[in-house]
Amino acid sequence: MKKIILPFIFSFMTITGAFSQERYIDEVFANFTVDSSIVYSTNLSVLAASQGFPYVPTGSNGIPALAFDLYEPAGDTIAERPLIIMLHTGTFAPIIYNGNPTGMRDDFATSRICQSYAKRGYAVANMEYRLGWNPALPTQAERAASLMKAVYRAIQDTKSAVRYFRKDYANGNQWGIDTSRIILCGQGSGGWVALGYATVDKLAEIQLPKFLDLSNPTNPVALIDTAVIGDWDGIGGLYNMESNLGYSNDIHMVCSMGGGIGDLSWLEAGDVPMCAVHCPTDPVAVYTTGDVAIASIGVVTTDISGSYDVIQKANILGNNTVFDPVNAGSDTYTLAAQAASTVAQGMMDFGGTTIGAPVDNVFPYITGNPYEASPWDFWDSTTTVYIALALGLPASQGTQAHVTNIAQNPDMSLPKSMAYMDSTLGYFCRRIVRATNLDGQSGIDELTVIEAGLKIYPNPANQNVTILSENGTINSIKMYSTAGKLVKEETNLSSNQVNLNNLNLLEGFYLCSIEVNGQMFTKRLVIR
Repeated sequence: MKKIILPFIFSFMTITGAFSQERYIDEVFANFTVDSSIVYSTNLSVLAASQGFPYVPTGSNGIPALAFDLYEPAGDTIAERPLIIMLHTGTFAPIIYNGNPTGMRDDFATSRICQSYAKRGYAVANMEYRLGWNPALPTQAERAASLMKAVYRAIQDTKSAVRYFRKDYANGNQWGIDTSRIILCGQGSGGWVALGYATVDKLAEIQLPKFLDLSNPTNPVALIDTAVIGDWDGIGGLYNMESNLGYSNDIHMVCSMGGGIGDLSWLEAGDVPMCAVHCPTDPVAVYTTGDVAIASIGVVTTDISGSYDVIQKANILGNNTVFDPVNAGSDTYTLAAQAASTVAQGMMDFGGTTIGAPVDNVFPYITGNPYEASPWDFWDSTTTVYIALALGLPASQGTQAHVTNIAQNPDMSLPKSMAYMDSTLGYFCRRIVRATNLDGQSGIDELTVIEAGLKIYPNPANQNVTILSENGTINSIKMYSTAGKLVKEETNLSSNQVNLNNLNLLEGFYLCSIEVNGQMFTKRLVIR
């Protein structure tokens, strides 16, 4: 599988250079600027709880401030730009303490993703959120409660940050942000925050039976007590500091890199559009639905859903219909995602679930490494040791963080990291543009009619197929193998029916990119 997918992914950087550049999709700016460490809020952290200080204000006593770094395209002349809020990874614990060489907004991949978004024309807030939970608590219920509260606090912080930008907009808009276009992009645990932000909006959703401590069945206790920690907007609570009130929390899209949600029932019709990249081999955030477990302590919480199940349900609910024109197109990244989804079908994810039929709007990263979770990551082993020492930890702890993570990502390298980041943003940005109407297509009714009338038959086929367009004129046809190789091309067409004979193709799955009335659509074809 690695031989099928990786060459295609690594070819993206050279392939895309041959096409015209488009703002918000391609890197059209050569440089970027950064305004660093802007404090957006203050709240109570549990990060110092092990030292006997359970609730310490952020930005004091060694607790990181709730701040962001604002990346902008250098030399931009547009008055208002869409805002991407970037949420870093780290399993809700500080770097090295979490057993990883990553876990802060200054991580290589996180900062490079922000730079690349900025070069595409976006304003990007690389945001810090509260950390802290205890994976060593004695019972599964206590561990689950501790982790859930960490995710919950991060959601509260992110909502405060969104309100901060709307407050700034109302008071001069110093960074030139279009607050009608706010996108959350979460990486790893940041993906959990982004998806939770978009879906948790009712008390009942955080009081499902699996979110209760049932050790005393006659008096079950909610793992999250809003009277103590506040609600999902960061309002109320004994140990919660409200901030940036009076402004909207609304966002317009979620992009998740290996994230998940606490329960599929959180997803409802009308939630914002969402898309994802995710490794089916992810050992923590399973690709479908399963338990979150840490090897050293066992199960933390149960029945958590990853990108495949989340995006599939979002599609079914109609929340992602806005992406239909993109999925019908023939850009390299969409074709690669469709090909990878076909390869993933029938694989078993880390939780033991067999992956089903391809799902639009999720790009499975199949690297060939059995426990891969974040192929975009890159770190330096020496720097990892220096970070451990700077935190007052022994050098061996930094070394162990490197060794543990390199076992999951044994071919980790700068070119690999850059290629996967390019693939991620290439996949996300086309959907950001569509979801926020940056392409000016306010409606998709006409495209839906054309798509409905586009037929390819017989399917499965032998070596002869017919392509029929009932509601438009076929302009061109391109056929791709699952490895992304162009195997057949017909151009300068002007007909509603095209017969392709004697294709001489090997048995297998192919993607047909069909241009009708100047719009691109993709159909799947099986050759037997």
